Amino acid sequence: MTIDQNIKLTSAELSQLWSAYLNDTLAICEIEYYLKTVEDEEIKKLLSMGLQDSKAHIDRLTAIFNRNRYPVPKGFNKEDDVNMNAPQLFSDVYVLNWLNQFGKLGVDAYSASVNVVTREYIQDYFSECLSQSNEMVRMTNELLLAKGLYMRPPRLPAPNHVDFVKSQQFLAGWFGDIRPLTALEITNLHGNIQRNALGIVTMQGFAQTAQSKETGRYLTRGKQIAKKHTELFSSVMRKDDLPAPMTWSDEVTNSTANVFSDKLMLYKSSILTGISMGYYGASMAAIQRRDLGVQYARLIAEIAKFAEDGANLLIKNGWLEEPPRAADRDELANT
Repeated sequence: MTIDQNIKLTSAELSQLWSAYLNDTLAICEIEYYLKTVEDEEIKKLLSMGLQDSKAHIDRLTAIFNRNRYPVPKGFNKEDDVNMNAPQLFSDVYVLNWLNQFGKLGVDAYSASVNVVTREYIQDYFSECLSQSNEMVRMTNELLLAKGLYMRPPRLPAPNHVDFVKSQQFLAGWFGDIRPLTALEITNLHGNIQRNALGIVTMQGFAQTAQSKETGRYLTRGKQIAKKHTELFSSVMRKDDLPAPMTWSDEVTNSTANVFSDKLMLYKSSILTGISMGYYGASMAAIQRRDLGVQYARLIAEIAKFAEDGANLLIKNGWLEEPPRAADRDELANT
């Protein structure tokens, strides 16, 4: 423990702590608003649990930053970034699915954090967060199942025996005898459709409540990209007579009252875009059909350009909080 106290935070630890702080402050803004607009009491209980966890995270993270004499990030706050008096923007069904994805994204993020941090008390912190996110996924899955809203991935017939690939045609995707999708390819397509379907509603709600026209146009563009990707992935599954997950286009109300600040919505869109790029990359690594690999590579390039344009908007408005970075030795030498 003495050694831990004398060693500065590593770049890996700083990156995970800094990102976790911003994401939890953003989550608190969203959850507090949803708690005021959601009507279903069971969903409210899960929101309250998520809010309690996120607020506890901020206290722990602040203590870690102070302990290591590192500036606490600004992040987001209820006073500047959310209008608590705004009418309902998203339905209860959307919020429950949002909570489910909130838990799943937490599992992914905290799993990565546990793997890269070193000192014991930080690893213990992220391990606790991982356990909380896993519990959120379990509880939201149960509630989605109970309400008949859970979208199960397609079921596959059991083969009569174990088989091995006999031809390079297994990798083909444009010409000749194109094989059906494998279970792993279906899993990735199904997950990417679900995330994009939720993204369509999120971007629609954000776009119609944006304060500036420039932000509104950018978010509308994000909705169109998510819609196109959803249709593309769904068409691939339908070619093999597989059901694609439903979309939630009607889960956003007609309200145009400002709810979240443009800063928060642009930052949230950048997070969602980065997450999509990560999932698409993982999907590319798992597929064994050339046509799907080319499609994923093309879609990654498209959303990378969208992410860059979003970062430029944040910079233009002075909203992009600078993450921890290496010292600029040339600048130090010149001063």
